[in-house]
Amino acid sequence: MHTEESAALFTRAKKVLAGGISSSARSTTTGSLNYPLYMQRGLGPRIWDADGNGFIDYLLSYGSVILGHADAGLMAAVSTQLQNGTMFGTCNPVEVDLAEQICRMAPGADLVRFSNSGSEAICGAIRAARGFTGRNKLLKFEGHYHGWVDVLAISNRPTAEQAGPADHPFSHPHSPGIPAGVVEDVIIAPWNDRHAVSSILAAHTEGFAAVILEPVVANNSCTMPEAGFLQWIREECSQRGIVLIFDEIVTGFRMAPGGAAEYFGVTPDMAVYSKALGGGFAISAFAGRRDIMELVGANTVKHGGTYNGNPLCAAAALHTLRRLAEPGILQAMRSHGNLIIEAIRRSAQDCGIPCVVQGAGTMFQVLFGLTNPPKNYRQVVQADAGRYGAFRQALLEQRVHVNSAGMACWFVSAAHGPDEADATCKAIAWAMKKLK
Repeated sequence: MHTEESAALFTRAKKVLAGGISSSARSTTTGSLNYPLYMQRGLGPRIWDADGNGFIDYLLSYGSVILGHADAGLMAAVSTQLQNGTMFGTCNPVEVDLAEQICRMAPGADLVRFSNSGSEAICGAIRAARGFTGRNKLLKFEGHYHGWVDVLAISNRPTAEQAGPADHPFSHPHSPGIPAGVVEDVIIAPWNDRHAVSSILAAHTEGFAAVILEPVVANNSCTMPEAGFLQWIREECSQRGIVLIFDEIVTGFRMAPGGAAEYFGVTPDMAVYSKALGGGFAISAFAGRRDIMELVGANTVKHGGTYNGNPLCAAAALHTLRRLAEPGILQAMRSHGNLIIEAIRRSAQDCGIPCVVQGAGTMFQVLFGLTNPPKNYRQVVQADAGRYGAFRQALLEQRVHVNSAGMACWFVSAAHGPDEADATCKAIAWAMKKLK
């Protein structure tokens, strides 16, 4: 595989971009290469790099491109809006249509506000919860990722030394530059541990403004909630007057038309959406109970943004959600994902390689060196990251492109079909043999 053009681009990028990249998540290398691959175009379930190498894509811009690259219907919707203008800094009809569609699809979404990124929408939801309750403290789960901004960038990837006791983890900033006061307001709990969470809730008699969580921990290799755990959290928050926030940036409109809330049958007080919402365009939303969101609507809790609800991105999102609401779309995606999951399990077993695959069909991850699905962050980090890296490199050689991070996910789009499934399953069998 020739990658000279990617190498040249990275040389240029390092002179003008900090680290040569636009996001820390892109500081990836590929096997023996000490530079990232530069992707130049995409169509359906496939992408091509600057050197013309083609790949079946299971990164999908971290799950955002849920209809596939350059989906014809989405391109038509955006093109129509583009002819009318990109944005006006005013209210526009498309944002109303989109908000109505979200309220129809998402459980508990009485009112909606738009932003541009997941991190922005998280900030809006947290401010609304604090404004509604009059409290400052937040309960966050260890290893869950809620964006890079200060408000919740706490204990995302702590080391063993930084993490503290298993039943009462330390709150540790994800990066230098996060103020100590912010860290002190975020209390960390272990995922899937009712006893520890009960103890932490009881210890803070002043109460919490919100409990926030990823219903499926996409940033912990798709770690699932134990049976009944989300329902139990829902009950605890209701009894204590705490706002329950589902971070559905990854799961929203992907696990089911109504996201993880519909999939698990648990309705949060608020939820945050991005990724699949925009179908590849930059848009996010936070939505929730009327009594909470009306504080935002009354401008009591402040929220703004020049690009919020801009019609170009709203048109892309509206087309995407209408497609995802069609019968059979997500079921076909789940079926494709389950074929890939089974291929990984079967190939690993045939090769005598211990691993588990976990997730929910449209999003999943393989963890090497484990024999049981992990329950929390500390178990996830016991997986063999080196073997995952080798597996990812072997798949790349077979022209299958997956997330370089073992703690993230593979994603399936509506464009993946039988040809991609067949080629991917063969690539998995070949790659697994390379690991023996």
